[in-house]
This record gives sequence, structure tokens and C-alpha cells, in this order.
Amino acid sequence: MNKSLYQRLLDNQTTAVVLMDARLQIEYLNSAAEALLATSSARACQHRLSDILASENCVFQALEKSLASDQSYARHEAELQLLTGENFKVDYTITPLPDSPPRLILELYPRDRWQRISREENLLWQQDASRMLIRGFAHEIKNPLGGIRGAAQLLARELPDEQLHEYTNIIIEEADRLRNLVDQMLGPYRPTVFTWVNIHEVLERVVGLIQSESDITIIRDYDPSIPEIKGNKEQLIQAVLNIARNAMQAIKNSRQSQPGVIRLVTRAQRQVTIGSKRHRAVCQVNIIDNGPGIAEEVRETIFYPMVSGNTTGSGLGLTIAQHILSQHGGLIEAQSEPGTTCFSLTIPLNTTKGGQGDVT
Repeated sequence: MNKSLYQRLLDNQTTAVVLMDARLQIEYLNSAAEALLATSSARACQHRLSDILASENCVFQALEKSLASDQSYARHEAELQLLTGENFKVDYTITPLPDSPPRLILELYPRDRWQRISREENLLWQQDASRMLIRGFAHEIKNPLGGIRGAAQLLARELPDEQLHEYTNIIIEEADRLRNLVDQMLGPYRPTVFTWVNIHEVLERVVGLIQSESDITIIRDYDPSIPEIKGNKEQLIQAVLNIARNAMQAIKNSRQSQPGVIRLVTRAQRQVTIGSKRHRAVCQVNIIDNGPGIAEEVRETIFYPMVSGNTTGSGLGLTIAQHILSQHGGLIEAQSEPGTTCFSLTIPLNTTKGGQGDVT
């Protein structure tokens, strides 16, 4: 096998692999290591590991011991910290190579990734269960609603007093309102049509709508290198708009003293697993607001239908948004604390137009 094949094999591993010389100077990072350490191989090479990880990390002592004894070391659930302050938990092994001068291979197995996969699988299971429940419930409602509406129309024709039509009109209007609500729960009837979509055009459309409805400050932090994604533009606009409107309403309802701010951040991430499927590259859209945060009692159930932290909300906005992302092979996750709420939309980059596709 040639060198490029070895490199492709390493780049398709979920384990982060770092090759270092005897001075702990980095010689190579695979794709998983680039994603985990938030740097590129080109930038990290010829720099020491301490230029990426905080010097108090326990891994440095283990590396020195491995060099001195020429023996492998392993540790479980080690807490590492990047110089940016970001923490993550890993299992790691250190293997000395019988080279002259000596080299070390550091393999990092992210514990957070497996926890994230478990959490995502739970979210996907909840969504599937909710969709089945909603569809059964909605179909049971639609049939009697049609009968109620038809009976009200027949009754209206028989009533001699025009003033009594006010009551039949109320019955018809309320039946129509419930039917529209049920239609929202069932989702679109037509199959989703996918085309190539620029995610930033989607976000700019949402920005225009939010700014027309409020004076909240919107900060854009876009990565212009993200390629087009395969998706349905109108549905993606709806998903992002549902979340952004929730943020806008939460800020307005809180009547906080500080100005309301919504940040839209886009980044490309590599080697990301969504449910049981691993993707070489994904587009991540973070919608971050400085509102009061999601109430703790609904934090674990916000993607369930009819659950809302807003007294005037239908409780369907996030359910619909999650369903749309599911149709795109993606997922929405939320993290919240008072003063900061972040909804992360992860969408696979199926870049047949030029780039890397997915790996199952």
C-alpha cells in the first residue's frame, strides 16, 4: 500500500491520532485529531503539543514517562483542556515507536463523543415515537372534525334566523382552526424536494424576517468556506425561523434590562456521528440568544409536541424544526442556562458537487 492510502485510512478513523517526535513536536494529525484539537495538521506540525493543550494536562507527564521507559501508557477518562479553555474527556494510549530518533503515537478516544451519540440516539428515538403518536392522534381527530364541520354547515342552511348563524360560524371556524393545527402536526403531504442550498442564504432570509418583527440585535459569524448542502430551502428557512422566533419571544417576554442579542454562527465540523451514521463533514448552525434560558422543568422535553415555555406558543415549532432536520439527515440539540441558550443544527455535507461525502 502506498503512503496516500495509509493516510486515507488514518483520516477515516474515529480515533484521534497524533504523531510526535522526542521533543513532543507534532509531525502528523489525522482528521479526527484535527477536529478534537480544533486545529489543522498543517498549522500544528512543527509545533509542540503544549502549543495546543494547556501545560497542566496529565498527558504530558505520561508522554515523558513513555519516552524515558520506552513503554506504552494508557489512561481512562482523562480531562484535557485546550488553550482556548475548552475541556473534553478522553481515554488515551501512548505508544513509543522503535525509531531513531524515537517517536510517540498518542491515540485519543473521546468519551464525550460516545455520550453525545447516546444522547442523539435518544433524541431520534423520542422523535420517532412522537411522530407515530402524533400521526395516530391526528388521524383520529380529523375524521370527527370533518363530520362536525359538515353538520354545522347543514344546520346553518336549516336555521330560519340569520342571527343564529353566528353560532354555526363559530363551530365551522373552530373546526377549521383545529384542522389546520392537525395538518401542522402531520407535516407536509408532498415528498420533500432537495436541491443545492447555500445555508447562509437561508440564514439571511431569517434575519430579514426577524428584523422586520423586532429591534433585537443579530450578530452574524459565518464561515464562508462551507459548501452548499443538499436540502429543501423553504423547509430549512422554516426550521431556523421557528428557533429564531422562539429566541426573539423569550427575550421580549423576559423584559430584561440588557439589549436582546441573537448570534448566528456557522462552522464546518469533521468526523461527526449523527445517531448511528458517521459523516466526514457536517454544517453546524448555532443559534445563540442572551435571553432568560429554557425553564428547567421543560428542558428535557422541549422537542416533544405541545410542550412550550411560551404561554402563547403552540408547542409545535421545535417539533416541526426537528422533523425537518431529520428529513435532511440532521439533528437539533439544545443547551441552556440563564443568559445563554444555544440551539445547534447539524446538517450533513453531502458534497457531491466537490468534496467529501458520508461514511456509514
